[in-house]
Amino acid sequence: MNLTMRMPKRQQAFLGIIIGVLFWGLSFVSTKIAVPVFPPMTLGAFRFALGSLFLFFVKQRAAPEKRLEARDMPYLVGAGLIGVTLYFFFENNGVILITVSEASIITAAIPVLTMATEWLGGKLFFLKSKQVPARLGLWRWLGALLSMVGVWLMVGVSCSLSGNIQGYLYMFGAALSWVVYCFLTRPLFARRSQIFIVFWQSVFGFLGFLPFAVFEYPQWATPNPAVIAHVVFLGICCSALGYWLYTHSLAVLGVTLSSIFINLIPVVTIIAGYFLLGDRLNSIQWVGAGLVLGGVYLAMGSKAP
Repeated sequence: MNLTMRMPKRQQAFLGIIIGVLFWGLSFVSTKIAVPVFPPMTLGAFRFALGSLFLFFVKQRAAPEKRLEARDMPYLVGAGLIGVTLYFFFENNGVILITVSEASIITAAIPVLTMATEWLGGKLFFLKSKQVPARLGLWRWLGALLSMVGVWLMVGVSCSLSGNIQGYLYMFGAALSWVVYCFLTRPLFARRSQIFIVFWQSVFGFLGFLPFAVFEYPQWATPNPAVIAHVVFLGICCSALGYWLYTHSLAVLGVTLSSIFINLIPVVTIIAGYFLLGDRLNSIQWVGAGLVLGGVYLAMGSKAP
């Protein structure tokens, strides 16, 4: 703890987002085990119920006096419903209709979509206020594109196109939902702590899952201890800590740089499969992993905001 406190904020943010990405990369294994027992949106409800409960106790210790204000509601409710409920709705349905490889490739476009949104927002802001918009560094663009190519090499080697347009639209909706979530979260940093933000986002995201969970109730099955353990991991580590660490990185590193780390998720997933499940990786996939890491490194070295 003392060592972490002595680290500069930027290094803390890098460490935090890497830990969050590790959680999210490993989450696919737990999700695969838990989904046969709890349908996708029900699993989301359980995840964020546990995550919200965990974050409540942390919030009571770290920021007990802070209360909801009307001016925060559009951002918290919007980010919770879009970045949590809607994101998982799109992703879960997309993965059902297309291959995981195709889904991963579309998700890898998140950094580029984020940077394009940032650039377009700056241009619109410039036209409105006559002020010079923030510039996005060339190295950051190159890093985002390089990491996207790396993801394609890792998961697209054996990728056969399903041609399911609806599935592609679902995954594009998931990617767009994450971009909107990031930009809805950013305005809150000036007046709210990260634990306050992620707690209420988790609560509103959980509430958004409930109608789906009720609809899926006939598909529920009785979980065994292993499934319960995986659900707890998904709730505490992936939902609570993962979103908390990512929110911290948004506040310190900015929206665009944080989004590039998303492309490390398939790297973690595939390498974990290699070491834990005995999956075999070919040379092209190792090259792809190297490109993703190189792209993230280029973006980290950029001085752009």
